[in-house]
Amino acid sequence: MPNRPPLSPCQQIERSLITKYRKTIWNRFIGGIKDYALIQEGDRIAVCISGGKDSMLLAKCMQQLHRHSEVPFHLEFLVMDPGYRPANRELILRNAALMEIPIHLFESQIFDVVADIPKSPCYLCARMRRGYLYSHAQKLGCNKIALGHHFDDVVETILMSTLYGAEYRTMMPKLHSTNFPGMELIRPLYLVRERDIIAWKHYNHLSFLQCACRFTEALGREDEPGESKRQEVKELIAALRRDNPQVDINIFRSVHSVNLDTVIGWRSAAEGEHSFLEKYD
Repeated sequence: MPNRPPLSPCQQIERSLITKYRKTIWNRFIGGIKDYALIQEGDRIAVCISGGKDSMLLAKCMQQLHRHSEVPFHLEFLVMDPGYRPANRELILRNAALMEIPIHLFESQIFDVVADIPKSPCYLCARMRRGYLYSHAQKLGCNKIALGHHFDDVVETILMSTLYGAEYRTMMPKLHSTNFPGMELIRPLYLVRERDIIAWKHYNHLSFLQCACRFTEALGREDEPGESKRQEVKELIAALRRDNPQVDINIFRSVHSVNLDTVIGWRSAAEGEHSFLEKYD
């Protein structure tokens, strides 16, 4: 039999998802989509690519799912340039070409808008980025946007809300947009661990954006973890896992099994605030 031609770099990346990382990435990716009913027939989904490892992996996983899924849906790959340096923008374009992801790239001036905000402009920047992505996804005829948040992001958000926000909340696997009627946000990497994404990146010798934020660059911390509250919580979880390897899983499961009989107070947008005293007697 004739020798098979060698796999292209893109084919090697795709193959790694269903061989070496089938259990840790692909199966958990599929599991999250099924567990939380993230994709329905006829969906038009804009996969939002920031250029980092998480969003690039998400794009490749969604592309592979689209090729083989029995549920018909449509994909667009959306890249926003909020004011990246030329080298960072070129890295995104180069990786998209390497991974054979057909992107729609549009520009905004978000970095210029938030540049003069005192302290960290991250919150405003994130909200503006989300709004631009929803808007351009709608223009492409999409009803959903997909973001690359993963398992660790979820667990860290739960702890951050408790420790610094004085409330118990989580990062939802999907939610309806409040400002863009008919639009929905989904997080297909919800069950995928960050360490496995990093391992996949290294295995395929890939280099992605780590931090292209001008605020971080101004502090001289480009590509470094920084001193953010999220980083503090990440380190706290890592320390707790040394004694209890299941601690992050337990935090994650806790929001799936809240015992309402032991909750002091709760609130919702539809029903307002409530106390356990209302039904105590």
